[in-house]
Amino acid sequence: MQYSKFKSILKWLSKISFLLSCIALIGIIIDYGVFQSEPFEQKLFWLYLTTVGVAFITTVFRFFQQKNNQKIQTLIFDIFFSLILLTLLIHHLKLFNIDLLNDKIWLQLGTFIVFIREISLIDFNLIKEKLNPAQLFVLSFFTIILIGSVLLMLPKSTYNGISFVNALFTSTSAVCVTGLIVVDTGTYFTHFGQVILIILMQLGGLGIMTFASFFSYFFKGVSSYKNQLMLSDMTNSEKIAEVFSIIKKIVLVTFSIEAIGGILIFRSLSPSLIPGLNNRIFFSIFHTVSGFCNAGFSTLTNNLYEVGYRFNYPLHIVIAFLIILGGIGFPIIFNFFKYIRHLIIKRIKLLENHKSAVYVPWVININTKLVVITSTLLIIFGMLLFYVLEFNHSLANQGEFGKMVGAFFAAVTPRTAGFNTINMNSLQAPTILLIIFLMWVGASPASTGGGIKTSTFAIATLNIFSIARRKNKTEIFHREIAAISIKRAFAVISLSLIVIGLAVFLIAIFDGDKNMMAIIFECFSAFSTVGLSLGITSSLTDASKIILVLTMFIGRVGMLTLLISFLKKVTHTKYRHPTEEILIN
Repeated sequence: MQYSKFKSILKWLSKISFLLSCIALIGIIIDYGVFQSEPFEQKLFWLYLTTVGVAFITTVFRFFQQKNNQKIQTLIFDIFFSLILLTLLIHHLKLFNIDLLNDKIWLQLGTFIVFIREISLIDFNLIKEKLNPAQLFVLSFFTIILIGSVLLMLPKSTYNGISFVNALFTSTSAVCVTGLIVVDTGTYFTHFGQVILIILMQLGGLGIMTFASFFSYFFKGVSSYKNQLMLSDMTNSEKIAEVFSIIKKIVLVTFSIEAIGGILIFRSLSPSLIPGLNNRIFFSIFHTVSGFCNAGFSTLTNNLYEVGYRFNYPLHIVIAFLIILGGIGFPIIFNFFKYIRHLIIKRIKLLENHKSAVYVPWVININTKLVVITSTLLIIFGMLLFYVLEFNHSLANQGEFGKMVGAFFAAVTPRTAGFNTINMNSLQAPTILLIIFLMWVGASPASTGGGIKTSTFAIATLNIFSIARRKNKTEIFHREIAAISIKRAFAVISLSLIVIGLAVFLIAIFDGDKNMMAIIFECFSAFSTVGLSLGITSSLTDASKIILVLTMFIGRVGMLTLLISFLKKVTHTKYRHPTEEILIN
């Protein structure tokens, strides 16, 4: 009976703690995003303190109630976190003074972690039962975009305010990691607004479900079979049992690469251009997240073509490799790690004088080979062609090394990143067509980038050659490509051209005064979530901006995913109709 009461108290404490953390999170947003009076700030302070106090009591109760079956990492976190909460309470209740904790940001940070801790324990089975994985994926992006739009419209997010259409456009561009802008990111948005953009880019690049699942599994330690099945579909995991391991790896690899990229970017910056240590750190964080997530946002007015940065080749090279790593796809990165581990184990076995080393066939799988070869060929092809076409034009004012770096960057950035180190309006028509092609192909599957994907382009090309050689199957690396993969590839290509064509048609109606090449370029850039532009984005009508918003959204979630989410699944039938050949040409 006593245990039952204890459990009931814990249940109510958890509910109160979750409710308070939600209200406190809104309070933090108001605190930073809206101008308020001193008395209201004092009320917010007591809201944060109450949230921390209730969370501390809840954590202690939870510790004593679940210590026997709790995961060790969650147990360690709760002990460590409860000590932090207790320290915050002791300091702010004037029981003991710690100068470091005088800044309210520490209290707000504690409150935010309370929110993460509590929301991770909430079970959203009702939503999962009503929605299939495709619908949940689409809804998560739609929800982040709307929340981002509201946050960008807060008074402290911008210096002079922003319209709903422009806020929606910017939020969509950040969440869909596109980079198209209707207002200057560096001068229009405050530091608070730019922090919101960083969060939107990070959530959009990896997906809110990745983060939600990571924290949920970390704190719960268990998950239902149905939940694992749904996540395996969303993360393209081959084994259901490994789905949370893959999600954990995605989060850790992302932050590790971004941390290294941020350090390298910081080292490439000149203090004379960006005075102040905090400003250089913020610049590095913003651009490493934007680079790895293939977002293309920059706090510089002219992007990386800004005076003082256009010849900073170390910066260009770091961002280029961040784009490549973000666009190559997590399965490829994990497969390379697996291959390196295999080589190390094999070498150890040989050093130990074993007669036979451990042999693992196909460590580098066919997907990795196809994606890496296609990506490498596209970069080399794009670099050489750009170098030749623009040698005496946009690259004319650079030295030989600068030309090579510029051509390399120009071949990488259309692969859904959107940074530019040259003047886009000085490009020749053939170069623009080359960039349109590279944008359309885009990045690789299960990456932070968009486009039809490298594997789609590769499969379609291989299938064309197979048909030309009168083969009834498509093969590569001694493997036959599944018929369903070929069908999906041509479906994705067809749908991409339909969406882009419709967007071009509608914008040509709403903005008939604009150059047709610029409109086509803009629509390819939006669909492939690239962010490169020939300079017409900000001057488009609201109707055209909405068209681009929809194009960016469709490009990020995928038209095929949208169709799957709305069309009813047909059960497999046990019969087959007679086969007929249709005349094609």
